[in-house]
Amino acid sequence: MKEINIIHELSNRIKRPINLMEVCGTHTVAIFKSGIKSLLPPSLKLLSGPGCPVCVTAIEDIDRAVAYSLLDDVILTTFGDMLRVPGSNKSLMSAKAEGGHIEIVYSPLDSLNIAIKHKAKKIVFFSAGFETTAPLAAATLLEAEKRGISNFFLYSVHKLVPPALEVLLNSDDVRIDGFILPGHVSSIIGSKPYQFMIEKYKVPSVITGFKAEDIVGGIMMLLKQIYEGKPSVEIQYKSSVKPEGNQKAVDYMYQVFEPADSYWRGIGNLKNSGLKLKNEWMNRDSEKIIPLQVNSSPEPKGCQCGLILRGIKTPPECPLFEKVCSPENPVGACMVSTEGSCAAYFKYGR
Repeated sequence: MKEINIIHELSNRIKRPINLMEVCGTHTVAIFKSGIKSLLPPSLKLLSGPGCPVCVTAIEDIDRAVAYSLLDDVILTTFGDMLRVPGSNKSLMSAKAEGGHIEIVYSPLDSLNIAIKHKAKKIVFFSAGFETTAPLAAATLLEAEKRGISNFFLYSVHKLVPPALEVLLNSDDVRIDGFILPGHVSSIIGSKPYQFMIEKYKVPSVITGFKAEDIVGGIMMLLKQIYEGKPSVEIQYKSSVKPEGNQKAVDYMYQVFEPADSYWRGIGNLKNSGLKLKNEWMNRDSEKIIPLQVNSSPEPKGCQCGLILRGIKTPPECPLFEKVCSPENPVGACMVSTEGSCAAYFKYGR
């Protein structure tokens, strides 16, 4: 592959170690699965970032979802990948085994059919994910309103990617020389929301696709930016990403949601990095309609998930990795999701 040769040539010309961070969990898995790291020069290091929505969902959010599921008059609907995420004392899977009212859905819209079928119950959709999933959650709420389905509610724990990247850029913990930006998120928001990374921080960025050749091409483009000293937000994934994004999806999202401070598991509370329902939709907000007080525990002792999500450590540097924490017995959220760094390293990187 000629791109690999160009990467080696550029790396030699740059003459210093380079740290590139892939933000998206799907990129992390693709990098491990295709063996890309083994083809790169030793001076070029790929770091995994906080782009796995399951991994960054806070313990308190899991605990509240569990508590909802254990109420007699509530059915919690959720995507399947949230089931095994550890809370303080139990996961949604263990809550379901204990009689929790939990239904797995493949789309938020499935929750409306459940709401129609169970009119005496409050249907709470555990609305998690990044900008990719938020528009459909918003469209589902609007559809419920249009159809007069009054027993449907959202529990929003959505996260926004750009604010998290700014926190990483402001950190002294690790130097990031360039970002492999997420393809799916960017297909919604476009490239413009990342411009602050160039204007304020002068850090090269490339939005890439998910095939091995896409990622390698994105790495090559990043190294060219670094070598030439011309940082920009480039789009490698041109088949799906436009600079302006998907304006209709963004309009749906902000018709229902507004930015709010949000706690990222293992990282902390980040300003305007989440999405909450606007005041006009309080009648659909589970936290307002079904207020619950939950007492959450801190991260499990020894778990390094937060440091791994920030690119400070790699999974093998966690004392629990393989010894105590595995996909069959996950201690931290990074081992639960198929997009989690620890799960990807466990399956492909050992």
